[in-house]
Amino acid sequence: MPKDHTLMEDSNRSGNPSWADLAAQIDPTRRRWLQGGLACLAAGLIAPLALAAGSRETGAAGRHPWSAVGRRLGFTPLSMAGPMPALLVPPGYTARVIYRWGDPVGVPGRMPAFKADASNSAAEQALQAGMHHDGMAYFPLAGSARHGLLAMNHEYTDEGLLHPDGRSTWTAAKVAKSMAAHGVSIVEVAAATGRQAPAWAVVRPSRLARRITASTPMQVAGPAAGHRLLRTAADPAGTRVLGTFGNCASGATPWGTYLTCEENFQFYFEPPEQPDADQQRWGLKKGGNWMRWHEHEERFDLRRHPNEFHRFGWVVEIDPADPDAMPVKRTALGRAVHEGAASALTRDGRVAIFMGEDARFEYIYKFVSRDAVRPGGLAANRELLDHGTLYVARFDADGTGRWLPLVHGQGPLTVANGFADQGEVVIKTRQASDLLGATKMDRPEWTSIDPLNGEVYVTLTNNSARGQAGLPGADAAHPRAPNLMGHILRWRHGADLAAERFDWDLFVLAGDAQSPQPLARGNVQGDAFGSPDGLLIDPRGVMWICTDGGGPGHEQLPRNQLLACDPTLEGGPRIRRFLIGPNGCEVTGPVMAPDCRTLFVNLQHPGETDDEHSLPGVTFGGAWPEPGVRPRSATVAITKDDGGIIGL
Repeated sequence: MPKDHTLMEDSNRSGNPSWADLAAQIDPTRRRWLQGGLACLAAGLIAPLALAAGSRETGAAGRHPWSAVGRRLGFTPLSMAGPMPALLVPPGYTARVIYRWGDPVGVPGRMPAFKADASNSAAEQALQAGMHHDGMAYFPLAGSARHGLLAMNHEYTDEGLLHPDGRSTWTAAKVAKSMAAHGVSIVEVAAATGRQAPAWAVVRPSRLARRITASTPMQVAGPAAGHRLLRTAADPAGTRVLGTFGNCASGATPWGTYLTCEENFQFYFEPPEQPDADQQRWGLKKGGNWMRWHEHEERFDLRRHPNEFHRFGWVVEIDPADPDAMPVKRTALGRAVHEGAASALTRDGRVAIFMGEDARFEYIYKFVSRDAVRPGGLAANRELLDHGTLYVARFDADGTGRWLPLVHGQGPLTVANGFADQGEVVIKTRQASDLLGATKMDRPEWTSIDPLNGEVYVTLTNNSARGQAGLPGADAAHPRAPNLMGHILRWRHGADLAAERFDWDLFVLAGDAQSPQPLARGNVQGDAFGSPDGLLIDPRGVMWICTDGGGPGHEQLPRNQLLACDPTLEGGPRIRRFLIGPNGCEVTGPVMAPDCRTLFVNLQHPGETDDEHSLPGVTFGGAWPEPGVRPRSATVAITKDDGGIIGL
């Protein structure tokens, strides 16, 4: 995401109620979970959720395999006080850097080394780790917790670091390299055998290693495939797209594929002088794009190719185990600035996927497949995500909510209102959600599903626009305007994730309960944090919270962090700080190995350039992970020195 949160999109001018409007009205007694009827502990639900979380079996009498271990935490929390190293984890833990921007991905016979002066070519960059590591998933090979594939996103680029002379000028070569530094990496990783604590490294060469970039051919599937709004001069059929970019959070399906989510794609296009209605709904305006790709890659110039804009903003499915498989844009999941795609199975074996949209006053979505998941991996579920129902969330003031179906012909989603067919509904997901009266949220980002009880959580990072003229202001449950610290929301669907009704609650209001600054206060019990972003509930039910803060209210939390808690504790969670990242970095992409003995985390932009260029000799914002070298986003593998379970 952009370092300056004031640059975040804010284009929803519908009259729909916001989360803050509703939170102020909710009966406080509804802020606690009801006992009994809402419990999701039926054996028919636990096993599918465990499958989605990476655990492949239940124990005797249907007991979850982690029930004996529980959600307990035993590590010593970290303090923000005093001097500290660039990267800090608790005593008894080790964090090893295993994959940095510019490291070769491991394609056999094609492994260019990173050049410290950033002089690698676009062709070399396309074989190396991209910039700004983000969402990530681990896929075991042969069921192993010590040998698998890591699939990870590369969200955006810092052009000042990417090129020897920065971005003071844009050339065709720079555009090509920038496009090659976006997208996805798939790397094979393995832990050294015969050791108590696993020591991880990227396997090179690997026949499974590959990079997916902003130029990689992709298939379009689902209701928007072949739609008139996706057809271009280069692709008159509207079924083939070049590339993916703006990939932020992610997800993994129960059948073993990777879901990468296209966020903030709109800022890569040059709009016309007068943007059309759809472009305006995405906040496009002259001079508002972040990149100058259109100067050397014509398809990003909407004055010439307006439909290219509709070909991005999708969830893309990738088979990590097949380097020759073409990624597929699954349009049935809607077009949005997608931030994550958390999935689990419903009671009848279908898949439910929850997605946030990281923009101010935008929406939360759910997709439920028409068909049940079949054994046999992707081959047996190749079209599963092309058929189903997309919903948008409405949170009501009484603490209940409703998933509103985004289905052509139902309610206002008709030809008369500008929706010719279901393809147009998913292409114009935002406009359809506006008409349905969905609830406007404060930048919903990562979603995560508790594998033990089916509760769903979403991080609402912040909203610096709250309280501005004409926009929702402060209220009892949202007492800060602007909302600089964010919060985490949770909801339950009774016994079935496919249910259209749910109960919701405010899980935690981020901030420091003791802060003298009203805008920075929260109700966190334990270690304070702000701007929750990345989110993981691991196989044993421990919640891991990443932060991406900055700006006013964060002075006492100068560095981003990773925190842990048991979300089910009576009286609320006690949150413990587990990791403190390097200066300037965002902590993101947490994923746990299936045995819970390795935690992989991405540390993004550990030192950025704030000006338009970076010449040799310039002191960057940081030099992690190697002193004296350009800062490089990187993946770290965290293990316990005694080889034990992380966090316990």
